[in-house]
Amino acid sequence: MLKHEIMPSQKVSRQQTILCFSIGTHLVYIEIITINKRLYPRGGEDERGGGMERGKLVVEKVGGKSTLTRCFSKYPFKFIAPKKVGPFQTDAVWIYAVTYGGGVVSGDRIACDVAVGDGCTAVLTTQSSTKVYKSVGSKCSEQMLEASIGRDALLVVIPDPVTCFSTAKYTQTQIFRVLPESSLLLVDWITSGRHERGEKWAFAHYKSTNRILLEDDVPLFLDTVLLDQESHSSIPHRLKDYQAIAMMVLLGPKLKLIQNQIQEDVKKLMSQQLRLPSMSSGCSAESESNNRFSKPSFVASCSTFGPKGIGVVIRVASMTTESVYNFLQHHLASMEAFIGVSPYR
Repeated sequence: MLKHEIMPSQKVSRQQTILCFSIGTHLVYIEIITINKRLYPRGGEDERGGGMERGKLVVEKVGGKSTLTRCFSKYPFKFIAPKKVGPFQTDAVWIYAVTYGGGVVSGDRIACDVAVGDGCTAVLTTQSSTKVYKSVGSKCSEQMLEASIGRDALLVVIPDPVTCFSTAKYTQTQIFRVLPESSLLLVDWITSGRHERGEKWAFAHYKSTNRILLEDDVPLFLDTVLLDQESHSSIPHRLKDYQAIAMMVLLGPKLKLIQNQIQEDVKKLMSQQLRLPSMSSGCSAESESNNRFSKPSFVASCSTFGPKGIGVVIRVASMTTESVYNFLQHHLASMEAFIGVSPYR
């Protein structure tokens, strides 16, 4: 049985506002989080996942190699750590998070602590999409991940999407504590549901919160996506024909070149997709107006955050899940140099 540290508690007053709306036929969503003190809470039952089944992963240097030195899990989930993924010379530990029964059952409360030591590389992924089964009564399924990333260390979190079944209620919180020399790649995404069953954004509640904190828990990046059927308009009404939404965060010195390339690619992609045909091409004024408000099948945006733009966040909305997979596979192909294989291949 692993021993867990009890973190000291700090109370912090905070306000959170989530805006999700559409302009014409275009999807627009904005998350705003206001904190009333510099420090985010650390400790306390709610913040530390009190009552949750907790797992523990520790990656440290052993003999000059990144090594999984501690691995603990408890029903309803487990970890699978292959001995090697990719070429032998690749210094990266891969860990697959797996739930018994292939999904998250109503009322499940799962938490995991991850520590990536100085100079180490770790990959946390899944074998397939995270299925969230129907909610029983008012029960909400919860998952929580807390990770610390050491100096010159890299953590790569590249799961398959979350797929919530009809009436499902799901909340996840992911907290990453980093140093100026740490690097992080995070992908967080969700699909509209089970297409073969005719379900389209039919779940009751979905909330995903991601926080990246510097030393002393100074906030660097705070983000929440909230989709709730009980808001002023239904989720299908707001998301229209889009079947998947995704967020990707790249942070740190090891990923700087990839950040720059993705920013250039996303800007080119959207300038091409959103370019309107000129009147000289023979289009009528009416068709010009229709094109102006037609929904692109794939929407992407990117922006920097943090001091001197040390991080980049990319947001995607797509009418197909496959196109998001293709986008991630293409733009993360150069991660192979760090983790041995190309993500989402």
